[in-house]
Amino acid sequence: MKLVYVFDAYCGWSHGFSATLAEVARRRPELPVEVVSGGLFTGARRVPIREFGYVQGANAKIAEMTGAGFGAAYDRLIADGSFVMDSEAAARGVAALRQAAPERAAELAAALQEAFYVDGLSLSDAGTYRTVAERAGLDADAVAAAFTSPASANAARADFRRSAEYGVEGFPTLLAVDGARAAVLAVGHATAPQIEQRLAAFAAAA
Repeated sequence: MKLVYVFDAYCGWSHGFSATLAEVARRRPELPVEVVSGGLFTGARRVPIREFGYVQGANAKIAEMTGAGFGAAYDRLIADGSFVMDSEAAARGVAALRQAAPERAAELAAALQEAFYVDGLSLSDAGTYRTVAERAGLDADAVAAAFTSPASANAARADFRRSAEYGVEGFPTLLAVDGARAAVLAVGHATAPQIEQRLAAFAAAA
């Protein structure tokens, strides 16, 4: 059995879920966690952030419910409304980090969201992945190069397909997968004890 975490690096609720996912991973270290990018802001949704008038209100709600932080640098980045959240670029970055340390994918996904939501770094900038890699003790040059590689672009598209195949409609979604069986453990927000309870029920039904 494994956990599959379908998220988007530009999704505030995914940022808010990071601490819960870390707690679940601590409680269940025997379960590998696969991280899949969902592609929230692609195509017609890849527009200046001012087009999404609910962002600040949603972030306040996320902070209230999850305790997740939103930094002053992030506030400055989006202040004039011109910043474009590009989930394809973010998914390429996730793929580059995941390639460097597959077993740390969930940790690196959380670090990437912190780089955006706290440090105000664009997830379309190769330098951001260099920074995240350096902080994580990874080969920063290799990760930055991987971000711009065709392999990462292919991996991003594959992630979007996997998200669709799992039937994911909201981010984040945490799944338990055991062979051909799968169950939704959380969508948007849940506590670690709630997920633990659902995980136990899924295992018992095998």
